[in-house]
Amino acid sequence: MPRSIDQAEVSGKRVFLRADFNVPQDDDGRITDDRRIRLTIPTIESVLSRGGSLVMASHLGRPEGKGYEQEFSLAPVAEALRQLSPRLASLRLVGQRCTDEAARAAAAALVPGESIVLENLRFEKGEKKGDAAFAATLADLADVYCNDAFGASHRGDASMLALPRAMKAQGKPCAAGKLLERELTYLKGVLEAPKRPFIAIIGGAKVSDKLAALRNLCGRVDTILIGGAMAYTFLRAQGIATGKSLVQEAMIEEAKSILALAQSKGTAIMLPSDHLCGEALVAGTPTKVVVGGIADGWMGLDIGPATQRAFCGLAGSAMTIIWNGPVGAFETAPFEKGSFALALAIAQATGSGATSVAGGGDTAAAVEAAGVAAQFSHISTGGGASLEMLEGNEFECLSALDP
Repeated sequence: MPRSIDQAEVSGKRVFLRADFNVPQDDDGRITDDRRIRLTIPTIESVLSRGGSLVMASHLGRPEGKGYEQEFSLAPVAEALRQLSPRLASLRLVGQRCTDEAARAAAAALVPGESIVLENLRFEKGEKKGDAAFAATLADLADVYCNDAFGASHRGDASMLALPRAMKAQGKPCAAGKLLERELTYLKGVLEAPKRPFIAIIGGAKVSDKLAALRNLCGRVDTILIGGAMAYTFLRAQGIATGKSLVQEAMIEEAKSILALAQSKGTAIMLPSDHLCGEALVAGTPTKVVVGGIADGWMGLDIGPATQRAFCGLAGSAMTIIWNGPVGAFETAPFEKGSFALALAIAQATGSGATSVAGGGDTAAAVEAAGVAAQFSHISTGGGASLEMLEGNEFECLSALDP
């Protein structure tokens, strides 16, 4: 585990906080989910309460590195931060680019307890390129580096990798923020030292998106429950009729290989035995429960009641639960029932002593919509990052931090 920001000497020092403030916004630029911002507050409080000052930086959206673009400004993030902590009441968003004269002057003028937010890192081409020269300009802004951006930790962006390397080369401390620590504790911890029974619930649309994770989980977990549209590729691989359900034809052979791999490594795979089907994925579509194969003209859009009972029963008796990907099209009623029932079962298991970790934006949204997010052990802030960790990948940026 990298050194914690709590262990770093920050009194009288400027801390470069690489956060993940890449939050969703509506068409009017209002933040619709501030969770990533809220969960960074403990790191912010750790620095400011001990006499440090903060230079906060993040990306937002997908600007093309051509300079300032108003639609991708961090202004809404700065306002959200001001509302979330009294210590940030005077927080300022500085400059139009993260290394312009205004940004450099504001960083140099910081006194203990003060904070600034730099403009979107991806306004600069050097950020996505991992450019060392760009990172060197950022390194001049602070005395300590802190990575609290788990959601970007699988990327080689300049602020994630080249910057801590540059600061470490200058003898400046490089630490992990409290959110990053929490993510690593849960996501790495459940894979390395799980309590058993250990189950993984893998859903979503595409087998191709979860292929590496499924391979890595085989032999690690006791049972893998597969739901969502990707289940129909596995069912087709077993020769079961899937109607017009979403099937990745090119992944059928891969699905067969996963089934064989799991069997060889002693991991059971459970697929849906019944389905809530509709004629189309639209509200108000005719629906019916189908046991076994699905007839032409119908598509599986959620797990059926028997599968709900089976999945929830396994979740209820598990001691470690990883969930990545909803088991149905929960955004469209009535196809939310399977994911909501599963979320409730996992929450109840957690209350009885199980460790539960949900990863991926859609999974987090399903758990939130089910009203039980607070009852999970951990809900990851990183979609792609959490999936890559389930794949067994190591993040290069972590090795750039002090041990």
